[in-house]
Amino acid sequence: MSLVENCIMNDGEIGIRDKVAISIDRLQAFEPPEGYYLAFSGGKDSQCIYQLALEAGVKFDAHYNVTTVDPPPLTRFIHDDYPDVIWDYPKKSMWQLIIEKKMPPTRQARYCCQLLKEGEGKDRLCVTGVRRAESVKRSSRMPFEVVTRKKSDRILLNDNDEDRRFFENCTAKGKRVVNPIIDWTDNDVWEFIHSRELHYCSLYDEGFNRLGCIGCPLASKKHMREEFARFPEYRQAYINTFDKMIESTEVKNADWKSGEDVMEWWTRDYSKDKVSPNNMILEGFG
Repeated sequence: MSLVENCIMNDGEIGIRDKVAISIDRLQAFEPPEGYYLAFSGGKDSQCIYQLALEAGVKFDAHYNVTTVDPPPLTRFIHDDYPDVIWDYPKKSMWQLIIEKKMPPTRQARYCCQLLKEGEGKDRLCVTGVRRAESVKRSSRMPFEVVTRKKSDRILLNDNDEDRRFFENCTAKGKRVVNPIIDWTDNDVWEFIHSRELHYCSLYDEGFNRLGCIGCPLASKKHMREEFARFPEYRQAYINTFDKMIESTEVKNADWKSGEDVMEWWTRDYSKDKVSPNNMILEGFG
């Protein structure tokens, strides 16, 4: 019988204390000799898995993938509060990628995630702060996963004994991932952080619900505009890059005459339209 089932039988429901115990159990179950690769972003979820790894007593090294467009308060927080975290720098900055791709990143063409983040922890047993409560897309994720090159071939495994044995002995080609807080709610995360008196990034107290790349296309257009209002220097950096993109080569939208044009298109809410006002098909070009 799994620890999850034991907790349910004994208490009738799983509270934060039980969830902490389950998360620690997940980490202790598969600790590799070389230690875990712990994906650390500086956000509240990565703080939880970092603290849980400490409490579990497992060996790990934490890595922050530098995107070159993370908010300065976040990078300062990581530098000051987590000095042991390893900063992994990309081969190309966001600015270089935009010029190279001839487009800003969008929901349909998130080349930035693939090139700046998703290569982390190759050939390592990884720990992430992924939670089902974060989004509908993540609602089907599991505590243990084997991530393959084709997303459709991803292997999702639960806490039962059979799945755990498969995960431990898995020889399938792919990266093995442990998601110890997969079933935590937002309230669970904050309750855990406060119970451990952990200092967190100041942006949360400014009303930010998520921390990540400034200008991330996965955020709402409203959130993008709020971010650029909070960090105008990054807004201008994007515009300057869009200008260089237009100057350097033929872009995919003939109506873009300046970086300001691109910024206006990028941050306008076209959610109700499949085609932008300049007849550029978004599904085709991102």
